Amino acid sequence: MNDRSSLEYDPAILQPATPAQARWLRDLAGLARVPLALASAAPLLAGGLLILQSWLLAHVLEAGFVQGAERGALLRPLAAIAALILLRAALAWMAERAGALAAERVKHAVRRTLMRTLLAAGPAWTRRQASGELAGAVVEQTEALDGYFSRYLPSMAAAVVLPIAFSLVILPVDLVAGLLLLTTAPLIPLFMALVGWGAEAASRRHLRTFARLSGFFADRLRGLSTLKLHGRAQAEAEAVAQASDTLRARTLAVLRIAFLSSAVLEFFAALGVAGVAVYIGLSYLGYLDLRGQALSLQAGFFCLLMAPEVYAPLRQFAAHYHDRAAARAAVAQIEASFDSLPAIDTPPQERPAASPGARHRGAREAAISVHAGPLRLSLPERPRPILDGLSLSIQAGEHVALLGGSGAGKTTLLEVLARLQTAEGPLMLDGRPLAEWPEERLRDRVVLIGQRPFLLQGSIADNIRLGRPDASPAEIANAARRACVTSFAAHLPHGLDSRIDPRGHGLSGGQAQRVALARLYLRDPGLILLDEPTAHLDDDTRETVLDGLLSFARGRTLLLVTHSPSVARRLTRRIRLSNGLVEAAA
Repeated sequence: MNDRSSLEYDPAILQPATPAQARWLRDLAGLARVPLALASAAPLLAGGLLILQSWLLAHVLEAGFVQGAERGALLRPLAAIAALILLRAALAWMAERAGALAAERVKHAVRRTLMRTLLAAGPAWTRRQASGELAGAVVEQTEALDGYFSRYLPSMAAAVVLPIAFSLVILPVDLVAGLLLLTTAPLIPLFMALVGWGAEAASRRHLRTFARLSGFFADRLRGLSTLKLHGRAQAEAEAVAQASDTLRARTLAVLRIAFLSSAVLEFFAALGVAGVAVYIGLSYLGYLDLRGQALSLQAGFFCLLMAPEVYAPLRQFAAHYHDRAAARAAVAQIEASFDSLPAIDTPPQERPAASPGARHRGAREAAISVHAGPLRLSLPERPRPILDGLSLSIQAGEHVALLGGSGAGKTTLLEVLARLQTAEGPLMLDGRPLAEWPEERLRDRVVLIGQRPFLLQGSIADNIRLGRPDASPAEIANAARRACVTSFAAHLPHGLDSRIDPRGHGLSGGQAQRVALARLYLRDPGLILLDEPTAHLDDDTRETVLDGLLSFARGRTLLLVTHSPSVARRLTRRIRLSNGLVEAAA
């Protein structure tokens, strides 16, 4: 990749944040009003204490050097100065803690929202996206919001209020010093804004490059075995290194602009402080007389102490100004990754949630009926519709075998019934439109087990426990026995506690299916959707697994996809899917 790629000159990067993006950031700030208010108010209160501290320190110096006061007379103001220093330190600590709490609360809400959006979009949408970019949005882009809420917003209140307040306090003490500070202080935000436009553009370039690199790296990592088999490992390693160099160049570009912003601030701050120092020095030497009376040591030293403090909030603001650019760039990247900015939900009150299948310990819920059609589903990559005019009716408690050739749409139909794909047309579960089912309720009552169940790294028992996290060891063992998991786990070194690798590596396809069935037996679904659950089993194991499955499914609705006529004959009804339509099967 060339550093001067088309990305460098993308006009969209230079656009300011859209109203929707700015409104989204404001909505996020509303989630942490109390800690943000504390983080913003603490510096203001500390600024008031600083004025008092500086005045007391100037008074002590004049009393000690000019008026010749005794040491005992200075102990009380010195003790007050020490107390003010400690109090300001406590306020600074409180502001930092409150800012960190606000940022964590916002990031938690954003990650919850993005994960909810991913789950609601379903696999049909996520399969078309770059998984690395989506992961980057949830992790890196969300983390980029931290500085905006923990540092930038709290420092903005201090930068707006304190420089003007300090200058106004200095005005009655010395008019010239006050006017000089009032004149120079507003120049800093002006030039910072000019530099900030470039910083935001650089941050957008950086985050977009980072998102693309995340997707690029994730894709190469996923296909590493294939690349090695085709002799592309070295070439792809060089491509990753080249992409990393581009990211490094973008990062350095952001840092250069951040340093430029700090240089602008320091230049004008140095001019202001030097101007006040020169004016007071010349006044004491008698070379400059712009006052009606002589400048006292207390007044002059107070002005000298406060002059740097006028610019201190602006320095702090400048140090965190790039956090604003990074946050706005992150929001733009999140919007690009998810096609829009998802609505932020107010975090619900934490309460113990009922685990899936918790009703096993009480009365079983009724089976779910299915009435669908005519349904139509087309995918961009398929020239013909997968489902076209399909109608299906399954009574509550009925066991149905779904037959059909490869590519007929059997798996797609199961995903439509589980609301993982969206088809055009009416679809009722238990007399209620599928679209109106609450997500949590739907996932509790409808269970889909695909051809390749997802297994996590951990023990076999841990993977079974995913069906109901509060299941006891005895319930897990019973579910494993029912699904014939114990028949192969008994030959492993640690039985059900034997570890398996990510995605179930170490288990065969049939063994993974049986682990997924064991999860099912810990739950209380009303509709069970199974895709080839016995495809990888020998005849004896298949019949045993079917016996356990049909026993569990008694009183529940079951739709089972199979290519096996012998499996289909075990169910009470058989239908065939052909050319996107359902036909009766013998």
